[in-house]
Amino acid sequence: MSAVEIARLDSGASDFAARLAERLDWSGQADQSVETAVKGILGEVRARGDAAVIEMTNRFDRRDVSAFSELALNAADLADAYRSIDAADREALEFAAERIRDFHSRQKQVSWTMRQGDGTRLGQKVTPLDRVGIYVPGGKAAYPSSVLMNAVPAAVAEVGEVLMAVPAP
Repeated sequence: MSAVEIARLDSGASDFAARLAERLDWSGQADQSVETAVKGILGEVRARGDAAVIEMTNRFDRRDVSAFSELALNAADLADAYRSIDAADREALEFAAERIRDFHSRQKQVSWTMRQGDGTRLGQKVTPLDRVGIYVPGGKAAYPSSVLMNAVPAAVAEVGEVLMAVPAP
């Protein structure tokens, strides 16, 4: 196993600012091959739609999916998952959801109109989005709070549909 070299920066050194800026400049370290690969994947998905998503899922996530519907959970799957949560954990999640709901309901804006003396009508119309997508990290960063902090405010805002994406296990 090779030793890992840790970079040490001395804030009193004359070149400190330059060395720190170099360490913080991730754009200069971006790998062009990654950008090229991502552009290729996006191009395939644009051109071939679900077929490309299935192909990429099988390739990168090491899955064996033949239909896009296999990537989504149905109501029965969700109900089974809900029932599998330990009662104390479920109670804690429901308590957290209620607190989040209470907080965000106080932020909710309403539509309004007014008429000026000259007859001009002014106002603001607030309407929820039809659909939102939320990403929930997985693996070691699989936190139910990621779902609650995104899905509950969407529900409070009366978003019509919330789609959630998670990485493959």
